[in-house]
Amino acid sequence: MSKDIGKLLQKNKKHILEDWMTRQLADATLREDLMSNEELREQSNELLNALLKNITDHTIDTQSAAFDEVNEIISGISISRARQGFTPRETGIYVFSLKDALQKSLEGEIKNDPQLLYDSSIQVNKMMDDLGIMTFETFIKGREEVILRQTSEITEISTPVIQVWEGILALPIIGTLDSARTQVVMENLLQEIVETGSTIAILDISGVPAVDSLVAQHLIKTVAATRLMGAECIISGIRPEIAQTIVHLGIDLSNIVTKASLASALKYSFGLLQIQVKKSPNKV
Repeated sequence: MSKDIGKLLQKNKKHILEDWMTRQLADATLREDLMSNEELREQSNELLNALLKNITDHTIDTQSAAFDEVNEIISGISISRARQGFTPRETGIYVFSLKDALQKSLEGEIKNDPQLLYDSSIQVNKMMDDLGIMTFETFIKGREEVILRQTSEITEISTPVIQVWEGILALPIIGTLDSARTQVVMENLLQEIVETGSTIAILDISGVPAVDSLVAQHLIKTVAATRLMGAECIISGIRPEIAQTIVHLGIDLSNIVTKASLASALKYSFGLLQIQVKKSPNKV
């Protein structure tokens, strides 16, 4: 691309920005709930300034050091939009509407030189396509970060350790128990045993949809780790179908105390701690 074209685009920066903003604001998917028009203009102006500064050489290489600033801004915008809740389409429109605005500027200024217009358009389009690819790549990374964070938060929320009585902890497990979640369960449970000085831990699996050999092994590891901390571990919530599955799989839980319900496990725990709970007489 000739230096004249770079200067021409720089000269028309204001018109390009206005055209770009008009295209974005006219789109039906505009998310004013996630970003105000003022913020959108500031973001667009920053990217356009950085971009036009680098369209000055005969060849535009978005992988060159000259485009580091542009690439950094594009990456930041994409990741930010992924975290804010923008869709891939909405993020793509942001970049490709700039491509349309640049193309319109070229057509208006060099329409009398078809060959120059063709050559310039090819390079501008390639540049914007490369930036578009980078936008989607970084958007996906940003979305993956959000998913991983949410998964971690959900795992923490879904494995709460509750002190139901002095010396007694209960950990209701809901959903599938895999290796990663087992690690979280053990860490949370062992930490709470240390902090509360509890001697009994109840693992309630009534919310676990199914128990296979892998889930059973995870439970056995958790029980073993709890015992190493000096606490007795009870597994409650053994439904009839789960009991049958465990028998059919040949899983040995004979050395682990199991109860059908959390209430039964709690009653058993009271017996171990020699605690008696009685109803108070009705007062007239």
